[in-house]
Amino acid sequence: MDALSGFLTEFKRVSNAIVDSYFIVDTERRIVDFNRAFFALLPRSVARGLKGKHCYEVLELNICKDACIAQQCWADNRHVRLDEISGNVAGEAQRLRFILSAVPITDEAGHNVGALEIQRNVTDEAVVQVKYQEMLETEARERERLANQVRMRTKELLETNQLLLKTQKELLAYKKGLTV
Repeated sequence: MDALSGFLTEFKRVSNAIVDSYFIVDTERRIVDFNRAFFALLPRSVARGLKGKHCYEVLELNICKDACIAQQCWADNRHVRLDEISGNVAGEAQRLRFILSAVPITDEAGHNVGALEIQRNVTDEAVVQVKYQEMLETEARERERLANQVRMRTKELLETNQLLLKTQKELLAYKKGLTV
């Protein structure tokens, strides 16, 4: 039994503990296994015949061409995690955001035979975060507008107060002039 098949056999025993979507690729980046969550992420036309397809043909992420996470974990021979990765499912227009993790799968000699890639879909959280940031920026602009309005009205009030004081002095001087 080759090392990748051995890994798959052992991994199947604990794979249900992973709630995020995942797939396993060989060194050619062909999908050899995946979980139900990954299958559910895909439209039926893409999900059919998933095994044997290249991962970048299924999940088109902004890192696939230049900074593939599987290739990074193989190059560094360690777990790699990437946050806020955007992309979309093949054939779908909706942009998705992911936190990705990849772990190299090696044989007994330490040679890479595949990788386990886990995708946590954080699209909804990213949308909420963007809306929250926009709300904070709108609130800051409104606060600044109100502060400017208060400054302007305070200036007008001070000018009116100065005019009132001047008028009171003139009136007092006029009254003094009449009583003398």
